[in-house]
Amino acid sequence: MDVADVNVGQRQHRDEVGVRCQKLFQDFLDEFKEDGELKYLEPAQELQSEERSTIEISFEDVEKYNQNLATTIIEEYYRIYPYLCQAVSNYVKDRAGLKKEKECYISFTDVPTRHVVRELKTDKIGTLVRISGQVIRTHPVHPELVLGTFTCLDCQTVIKNVEQQFKYTNPTICRNPVCSNRRRFLLNVDKSTFVDFQKVRIQETQAELPRGCVPRSVEVILRAENVETVQAGDRYDFTGTLIVVPDVGALALPGARTQIASKHQHPDEAEGVRGLKALGVRDLHYRVAFLACSVQPTNPKFGGIEMPLGEITPEIMKQQMTEGEWKHMYEMSRDKNLYQNMINSLFPSIHGNDEVKKGILLMLFGGVSKTTVEGTSLRGDINCCIVGDPSTAKSQFLKQVSEFSPRAVYTSGKASSAAGLTAAVVKDEESSDFVIEAGALMLADNGVCCIDEFDKMDLRDQVAIHEAMEQQTISIAKAGVRATLNARTSILAAANPIGGRYDRAKSLQQNIQLSAPIMSRFDLFFILVDECNEVIDYAIARKIVDLHCNVEETVERIYTKQEVLQYISFARKFKPIINKEAGELLVRYYNRLRLRDSTSAGKSTWRITVRQLESMIRLSEAMARMDISDEVQPKHVREAYRLLNKSIIRVEQPDIQLGDEQDEEQVVHEEEVNDETPVPSQTTQKKKMVLSFEEYKAISNMIVVHMRRDDARREEEGKEGMRRSDVVEWYLNHIADQIETEEELVEKKDMFEKVLDRLMYHDQVIIPLTKVGLKGSEQEEGDNPFLVVHPNYVIDQ
Repeated sequence: MDVADVNVGQRQHRDEVGVRCQKLFQDFLDEFKEDGELKYLEPAQELQSEERSTIEISFEDVEKYNQNLATTIIEEYYRIYPYLCQAVSNYVKDRAGLKKEKECYISFTDVPTRHVVRELKTDKIGTLVRISGQVIRTHPVHPELVLGTFTCLDCQTVIKNVEQQFKYTNPTICRNPVCSNRRRFLLNVDKSTFVDFQKVRIQETQAELPRGCVPRSVEVILRAENVETVQAGDRYDFTGTLIVVPDVGALALPGARTQIASKHQHPDEAEGVRGLKALGVRDLHYRVAFLACSVQPTNPKFGGIEMPLGEITPEIMKQQMTEGEWKHMYEMSRDKNLYQNMINSLFPSIHGNDEVKKGILLMLFGGVSKTTVEGTSLRGDINCCIVGDPSTAKSQFLKQVSEFSPRAVYTSGKASSAAGLTAAVVKDEESSDFVIEAGALMLADNGVCCIDEFDKMDLRDQVAIHEAMEQQTISIAKAGVRATLNARTSILAAANPIGGRYDRAKSLQQNIQLSAPIMSRFDLFFILVDECNEVIDYAIARKIVDLHCNVEETVERIYTKQEVLQYISFARKFKPIINKEAGELLVRYYNRLRLRDSTSAGKSTWRITVRQLESMIRLSEAMARMDISDEVQPKHVREAYRLLNKSIIRVEQPDIQLGDEQDEEQVVHEEEVNDETPVPSQTTQKKKMVLSFEEYKAISNMIVVHMRRDDARREEEGKEGMRRSDVVEWYLNHIADQIETEEELVEKKDMFEKVLDRLMYHDQVIIPLTKVGLKGSEQEEGDNPFLVVHPNYVIDQ
């Protein structure tokens, strides 16, 4: 018999409460049944496996069996937890026939009350609580010594099961009554008990953070099967207890280290208290941590109901709804004006800008993420960028989205670095290991990241989010740490034009400080220009005044915020599939965009690539989700194309200045002819004609439609094609009722001829043809050629 098992002359302390709880808990495992069968028999049998050591217990079952036992577990959790684990070990031996000794652990789930990090005070120490938070830092897994077996170097007595108080702890004294050794012990590694140990840091979420407060964080200790179950950026519920642990980092300070070393060098010298600093070396260096027994990933859905992560089908969500909620959800899906009603309910205090609201709404619904056969992930999240003049409600859109969606992170581009947006590699204070700390994009995983002042970011910081915007991952290779982390987030960015005002005469890329790769990764661009319009200005002013007078009465919501959130959450569980008709329409619309981009008429800000096709697919899937449809239909594709086309058209077209190229060529020709005595050209004094792009496209489309119809008619009748003079005469007859004076006739004729010249020689939409050698001179043919529309030209819709 081991001396350690019988301590002669020492009184054994027996915790009556712990022993009583152990017996009651073992009775609970033996007797609790569900559907007539022992609920925890099968989980106990799984503990015979070498890989398993933890049994999951629902706390609701304990409350049903014995309320007093449940109350004692909550109030005295840390004290009686070893006895509960011993009850599980006994149950596994009795029921499952486990032969060898094995440490078993308990993981409690469904603990009723959930607390936030800010509520962890000293009254929670030792009690069973459930906290929620977002993981911002994870540490590597290490072995932890929990029960040490030591050998006395003086008498060779083996001392078993010395509990380690979160730091290496020797026995206080040898258990041999005739030996008084207090310092000279050797750890017996083979007979000691080690468990996997991981430390993570969690932080308050944005939704739980009081306004104006700094987020608080706490370190969580994970053991056994709970290690490597969390990832930075994800949200979890941790069940366990708040504990007090020694601050090993503070004990390792230079002053403390010197004093500890001196004590070991001169153990026999008497020592006295030399002030508060010496007194506090051991007594005051403590901090709180959270010892978790259970980790449950949670994804609080938009409706506010907590649901675990994983494959949740619409049928599962329907089962969790009440009959009234499901009825209201069905009525919303049947609303014929759902599109407009939802944007009015989302942004009731913002007047106008319906296209921007629709784009943000589709961003919240999102597309369907896919994985190819090769394992490549295809992005399903939609990225939007809002560019506009000051006071056009850009930041208001971002603020409302960040407050609306629980899983949203709001940040400013000027105050954010590349590491702050993606992830940082920092050095741990205690172990000196390099660990990964999550940035804004990781914290917004499966949510929305709102970045204001996006154009104010440094170029090197913008480059850091290239990968996150397209591949939705963040790759890090720093300080020996190589990892690929998830950043499955939609980005909603706001930017100001260069100089503060948007210049219509320049393209979008000339108006903002963004690189072409960044711009191509945005699915939608919206331009907000502060225009002087009497009707719009009056409506905006009326809206603002009403908001200041009666805030509640002015807000017109068809649906409440809670109803919209619940509907979006339900719709996001659908994964619509593109049917054959919709797929053909997508291809046709993409070809139309490419053909329009191939001509120079559009002056596109960036080239139309397959990324715009993928954007159209994502927008179509978001429209199908909004309609609670299992497949993408042609009507969804048409709306996606309209929104994408509206975005591209709005950002890429400056006003058209007519006559510049022809006048410059004429000036150069006159200077070459009269190079001896140059005569000032009257052409340079002509007033430039400026047309808005909308007017220019309206006239050009009208010309193309008329010419194609007339060519078809002339071909049937066997007549010659249209000449330039025929087109001019047709247009003047078409607008005859708008002309009152001869001056207006000359001005309209001059303007139309310049538009025709631009279509012929600049945009190459119309091809001039001449017949040399026939009737008439070559000069006459050149001034009045036959005109034919380019066969590949596609009219913009």
